[in-house]
Amino acid sequence: MAKYVFGVDIGGTTVKIGLFSIEGELLDKWEITTRTDDGGAYILSDIAASIDNKLTEKEITKEDVKGVGMGVPGPVKEDGTVIKCVNLGWGIFNAANELSELTGLPVKVGNDANMAALGEYWQGGGKEYDNVVMVTLGTGVGGGIILNGKMLAGVNGAGGEIGHMTIDLNEQDACNCGKKGCLEQYASATGIVRLANRALQATDKPSRLREVKYISAKEIFDAAKNGDDLALDLIEEHGRRLGYALANVACVVDPEVFVIGGGVSKAGDILITTTKKFFQEYAFHACRNTEFKLATLGNDAGMYGGAASVL
Repeated sequence: MAKYVFGVDIGGTTVKIGLFSIEGELLDKWEITTRTDDGGAYILSDIAASIDNKLTEKEITKEDVKGVGMGVPGPVKEDGTVIKCVNLGWGIFNAANELSELTGLPVKVGNDANMAALGEYWQGGGKEYDNVVMVTLGTGVGGGIILNGKMLAGVNGAGGEIGHMTIDLNEQDACNCGKKGCLEQYASATGIVRLANRALQATDKPSRLREVKYISAKEIFDAAKNGDDLALDLIEEHGRRLGYALANVACVVDPEVFVIGGGVSKAGDILITTTKKFFQEYAFHACRNTEFKLATLGNDAGMYGGAASVL
């Protein structure tokens, strides 16, 4: 009877790896560098070596491990085929089969935001619910949809890619995905900084943000919490765009709760309150009372989701 499972979360700079009991307790976690040189050719072998080292260190045999669940930053098909991960340099290949060959263990692979959603649903902010939409606000905007306890991955692995919903038809700048007017261009950490730089150029409104050399999302939320008028306008704009997008998501999947995670979620109540206000303004009447919660697993959500996907 297997006692352990590994959860892996591949990011652009580091790979987070966790060893879990099959009951869901995180027993150990560590990070290795994501080597993106040579088209990310070393990433999976580095992960396999790290897992082998941990098994040796803990004196665990492979018979005691149920498998490895891994989240990657890109769309993934049901069979573990990755459909291009731009940040890793990966093209199209079956990452599940390859890592399974390297480790000698069963492997499940999914999109990183979907895995984070699964993690929050399993042991985090969505634990009390069966129908959850997870929204990750980081460098980009990701999403994961869980309906009746099952992940909605979609035919091409792009289910839950809410960051690339078009929400502004007049946008002139291109998103990283190549389209224009994506939610990610406004609601991500880089998106709100983009809005701030635009506003600082377009208006003479006094703001402490004018004294900051490199503006970050945290600086903007902190300034808003301290009553800075321009920053408050930016938070309203952010909440309006995000609330509008989530109102449209609710029309399609009608979840019990939106769980908001990612680096931007550290802003806390001001983010939830503003987003919820605009969500209720735009939402179809039947969905207006959908709950909003902050994610609780932080950067560990993807590892938890990886482990949950195997279990």
